[in-house]
Amino acid sequence: MTRIRNSFALARSSWEVLKADKELMLLPVISGIASLIVAATFIIPIFVSSNITGASIVLLAVMYFVLAYITIFFNAALISAANERLEGGDPTIGSAIRGAARRAGKMVPWALLSAIVSVILRAIEERVGIVGKIVIALVGMAWTVITFLVLPIIVVEGLGAGKALKKSASLVRGTWGENLAGHIGLGIVGFLLFIPSIALVLAGVASAGTGVGGVAIGVGILWGIVVTVVMTALTGIYQTALYRFAVSAPVPTGSFDPSTMQSAFYTRRLRRGR
Repeated sequence: MTRIRNSFALARSSWEVLKADKELMLLPVISGIASLIVAATFIIPIFVSSNITGASIVLLAVMYFVLAYITIFFNAALISAANERLEGGDPTIGSAIRGAARRAGKMVPWALLSAIVSVILRAIEERVGIVGKIVIALVGMAWTVITFLVLPIIVVEGLGAGKALKKSASLVRGTWGENLAGHIGLGIVGFLLFIPSIALVLAGVASAGTGVGGVAIGVGILWGIVVTVVMTALTGIYQTALYRFAVSAPVPTGSFDPSTMQSAFYTRRLRRGR
C-alpha cells in the first residue's frame, strides 16, 4: 500500500508541474515535427531511387539512430525543465533545451544503445511464436523499468550512459513498486483518454462521404495528438519526480507546492533510515 500511495503522490506532483508549466507540452510537439522532417529527409531519397541497396539499409539505420536521438534529446529537455520546477525554479522552453544541450554528447551512446536494443527485440519478436512474443514483451517491459531513470541521471548528474545505466538498475531495487505502478497507471490513463479519439475516427469512417464524417475523423485525430503530447510530457515529468524520490532529493519549496510529494518523500526517507 505504501508504494501505491507513493505512486499517487508522484503522479499528482507530475500533474502539478504540468499545470504550472503548460508550455512544456511544446517539447513533444517540437520533437514530433523534427522527427517527421528527419524521416522525410531520409525516406524520400530511398523511395525515389526505388531500389533497396546496401546504401539504403545504411541510410535507414542512420535514420533510426537520429530519430532515437531526437526523441531522447527532447525528453531530456523535458526532464531538465521538470527538475528545475521541482527545485522551485521557473523553467522555460529555452532553459529546457539548454539543459539538454549541456548533456548532448553524453546522450549519444545512450541513444545508440537504446536503438540497438529496440531493433534486436523487434527482430526476435518477428521470428518467434505467440509464447515467444509474450516473453519478448516481458523482456522489453523489464528493460523499460530498469532503464527508466537513466535519462534523469544523465541530465541531472551528468554521468555517462554506462554509469547511468548501472545506477538506474541499482535504484530500481528501491523504487520498483513506484516505477511499475507509474508505468501501469500512466498507461491506463493514456488508454482511457485515447478511447474518444478511436471512437470519433471509427464514427467518421462509418459516415465516410459526408461532411460530418470528415469532421469526426479530424477531431478524433486531433484529440489523439493532444493526448499523446500530454501523456509524453507527463511521463517525462514522472521520470524526474521518481528520480528525485529515488535519490531522496529535498522536497521542493518556492513556487511549487511540495504537499503533493511530501508523503512519498517522507516514506522513502523512513525506509532509507531503517
